[in-house]
Amino acid sequence: MAVAGPRTLNLVRQNQASIQHVCSRASSWWSGVEMGPPDAILGVTEAFKRDTNPKKMNLGVGAYRDDNGKPFVLPSVRKAEELIVSQKLDKEYLPITGSAEFCKHAITLALGSDSPAITDGLNVTTQAISGTGALRVGSTFLSKFFPGPKNVWLPAPTWGNHVPIFKHVNMDVNQYRYYDPKTCGFDFSGAMEDISKIPKGSLIMLHACAHNPTGVDPKAEQWDEMSKVIKERGLFPFFDMAYQGFASGDVAKDAYAVRKFLADGHKICLSQSFSKNMGLYGERAGALTIVCNDKDEAARVLSQVKILIRPLYSNPPLHGARIVSTILGNPELNSIWLNDVKGMADRIISMRTKLKENLAKEGSIRDWSHITDQIGMFCFTGMTPDQVEKLTKEFSVYLTKDGRISVAGIASSNVEYLAHAMHHATK
Repeated sequence: MAVAGPRTLNLVRQNQASIQHVCSRASSWWSGVEMGPPDAILGVTEAFKRDTNPKKMNLGVGAYRDDNGKPFVLPSVRKAEELIVSQKLDKEYLPITGSAEFCKHAITLALGSDSPAITDGLNVTTQAISGTGALRVGSTFLSKFFPGPKNVWLPAPTWGNHVPIFKHVNMDVNQYRYYDPKTCGFDFSGAMEDISKIPKGSLIMLHACAHNPTGVDPKAEQWDEMSKVIKERGLFPFFDMAYQGFASGDVAKDAYAVRKFLADGHKICLSQSFSKNMGLYGERAGALTIVCNDKDEAARVLSQVKILIRPLYSNPPLHGARIVSTILGNPELNSIWLNDVKGMADRIISMRTKLKENLAKEGSIRDWSHITDQIGMFCFTGMTPDQVEKLTKEFSVYLTKDGRISVAGIASSNVEYLAHAMHHATK
């Protein structure tokens, strides 16, 4: 048996040291990763779950609840699913841009069947992974092809995901005045002043209806003025429409701003979501539309959108798109759905009214008119972080620190308790 020489032993030791070094390094690849901050909404939910108070309320979650505080599946959705199952359809991949039928119905719901953008073939509409996915694909496209400054102007405040979505595609994020904390309403004059100073050719983000997180929307005549100034400045509007029908109960009324801007000659981007207005939270059904100048431009834009989507997620989910297409494409189901969505909107509106009335019964001398002036799922109450903390600590009512509550989380059985708690936290 041969005995290893000094040279061989030295090489073995070097190899062992190299292996140990690699193993040591591999065990600490992520030692430089910092702990990220917890999600604000999820943190509220986790604290709520730990609370043992039988009267506890979770007003942080942005999902509709019925008057018993339970998740609600729309009757129209149940019927659509039964119809889909009875057809024994396959589970094949969708195309990169999703279901053509879904895209047709989605953009028709948004713009109306007589929209020139649709009839003239100017819309590039792709199915997306709900509103978030639509925003991400849209922002990625804009970061690559938008000819203006690589910046975006968002309302202050705005939905928490807007800022990181645009920052992730390396756009500069700016904000224009929107919410007035003194009135808990729309700062129209501040918004108009700021918008009139946005650099020409910039991108501006607009909430089509039921502004998240404030529930504060411009009036129709204010939208008209905003459209005029945005056109004069040559700004490019990107609409986020996550609540069509869910805000007022009227799908046409909630789409007013989008349709008005197109009628005024704007070319727009539009993000749609069916999470709220069809209760399809887990199905991730949404759409992105880019309105172009002509069919040739639309064809080129569509080709690039496909190229962006392919390495992101290849193609979108199937089942949610089928539900939406079945509901919007079936006159009977569409009628049921319109009644469903109006019922959800009406319940939220009634909870706003009852909360305001019960605050008055409690003897609160504060002006709570903004509760009923605002619209949609969320209400900016005007409560301070200290008042929110008191509300949570003493009454087990959970909400985000900025005072935003999900009105959909209020029920007939606890609206009086909430009013009592809010009064004691704010008096």
